[in-house]
Amino acid sequence: MTVTAARRAWLTDLPVLLVAVVWGSSYLAAKGVTTSQTVLAVLVLRFAVVLPVLVVTGWRRLRALSGAQIRGAGVLGLILAAIFLLETYGVVHTSATNAGLIISLTMIFTPIAESRMCGTRLPRSFVAAAGLSVLGVVLLTQGAGFSEPSVGDLLMLGAAVARTVHVLAMSRMRSVRGADAMSLTTVQLGSSVVVFALLCAAPGTGATPWAAAADFGAGDWAWLLYLSAFCTLFAFFVQMWAVRRTSPSRVSLLLGTEPVWAAVVGIALAGDRPGWPGLFGVVLILAGTAWGRTAADPEAEPTAAAEPSAVRPPRSSDTGAPRPSAVEPAGPDGTHPGLESAGRP
Repeated sequence: MTVTAARRAWLTDLPVLLVAVVWGSSYLAAKGVTTSQTVLAVLVLRFAVVLPVLVVTGWRRLRALSGAQIRGAGVLGLILAAIFLLETYGVVHTSATNAGLIISLTMIFTPIAESRMCGTRLPRSFVAAAGLSVLGVVLLTQGAGFSEPSVGDLLMLGAAVARTVHVLAMSRMRSVRGADAMSLTTVQLGSSVVVFALLCAAPGTGATPWAAAADFGAGDWAWLLYLSAFCTLFAFFVQMWAVRRTSPSRVSLLLGTEPVWAAVVGIALAGDRPGWPGLFGVVLILAGTAWGRTAADPEAEPTAAAEPSAVRPPRSSDTGAPRPSAVEPAGPDGTHPGLESAGRP
């Protein structure tokens, strides 16, 4: 590779790596603006900022969707809503470090679920990697001494399972195959916002979006806009831009560093103190997920291991293109094989 080509590749990789950093910090941002009484309100406000931009930007492609594609994206949006709810409630009740690392288990759950559905066997190396990651989660959640995992830890584990369901649904729903990623993202987020708004209207579900917005200070608005502008819009458009200039595998590999940044941000900025057992658990999770991404498809090129869907969800991230298949589609996602979508909580 010439110096010019190497420099061009680096200029493409840097924004994608920045997306991984942004997603890793999204758990801290969510904790900064959300309480147990404002989860639904924050979700409505966050995506109310994003949706108009997506609709205006992709109006022509939105109109090109068929009725079947819209219905399929709507169903995926319901799953995406569940992901965002679990992730956001979860991050309120656990640390930013725990949230970012536990959700990364999607990379382990997805190939396991896919192998069960397809009746295929996973390599023994993948099984070993999965065991390593699970052991890491146990140590992480018990860093301060052995006790029951917190409610937040269990909610994040549920979110990882929900992300797996979303990935598999995206990869198997014929109605959304070949549909434009941005359009699928828009419809999925629109469906999610409808769910959040309906839940907000129910009694006893916390503050309304208007009440929460009225109580926000400058710091709260800064966190909210960060989640909307950077963790969703910026992340999604960078992926769309990068995948046209490099390979989906390279994009997925860079995005797969998100758990690393979640741990760095949580420990360095949020003051999380997982203890020595917890720190060892962090190392095991990162090692296990990295090993598992490669072991799930040993014949693929090393850079082809991709993390499960980004709607990171949606990583509450989270927003919409199908993730890499080992397996993964989109967060609010949906197009290029192996490209995860942008949309974190």
